[in-house]
Amino acid sequence: MRFEGRVVLVTGAASGIGRAASLQFAREGARVLAADWSDAVAETVEAARAAGGTAQALVGDAGDEAFVKGAVDKAVGEYGRLDALFANAGISGGLNLLPDVSVEEWEKVLRVNLIGVFLAIREGSRVMVPQGKGAIVATASVAGIRSGAGGMPYSASKAGVINLTQTAANQLGGTGVRVNCICPGLTETGMTAPLFDGARARGKEDRLGQLNPLRRYATPEEQAEVALFLASDAAGYVNGQAIAVDGGLSSSHPTVPGKFV
Repeated sequence: MRFEGRVVLVTGAASGIGRAASLQFAREGARVLAADWSDAVAETVEAARAAGGTAQALVGDAGDEAFVKGAVDKAVGEYGRLDALFANAGISGGLNLLPDVSVEEWEKVLRVNLIGVFLAIREGSRVMVPQGKGAIVATASVAGIRSGAGGMPYSASKAGVINLTQTAANQLGGTGVRVNCICPGLTETGMTAPLFDGARARGKEDRLGQLNPLRRYATPEEQAEVALFLASDAAGYVNGQAIAVDGGLSSSHPTVPGKFV
């Protein structure tokens, strides 16, 4: 019960990592505000309540300034505080190559993936700084560390999240508010569903994640566990860090898997 009595806001909570984190926060005693632009966020809240947790749904765009401010104000209005914020919402933006990527694609991806995280940090810290304590966790990606794990706008946006994490942690120095991010590797979520569905249809599921040392892909729950750690007091001295949760992929240049001898 690491979060008993604490108030947590999660964006991108309708599916994948956001849903897994919302359920785990609720199971561990948090009062969860689960936000997403999909009405399916209501299913997350139902599952959290069925597990004995406290949760409520907020439907809106994580890249919209008014919505993010309103979500934080809702937490304070309902519970008087905000202890942790998981800025997880993101979109893939597709895999178009350089000549075919439009300005509209860039604007859409950056608005949700990067500006959305900025808004979460700004609005969350507005409440946390006077409290003298708080934890903000964002979802970046191994695609933000180096090329080869996503499309151009997506990868650039996630690199921005990593730098934003570092910059915000330093600008909030001395306030008691920590800012970190996770960098997931290949994980089965709604965003990656087409990849997984295609591999299974071809009988190639066993090849998913083969380039990392663990030779497998991650579950949303595995990513959520690291986010919860960073939001907890156990990570009280962890700040400004981008934690790769990728089975070891980013520890090396990907190679054709060999057998251990």
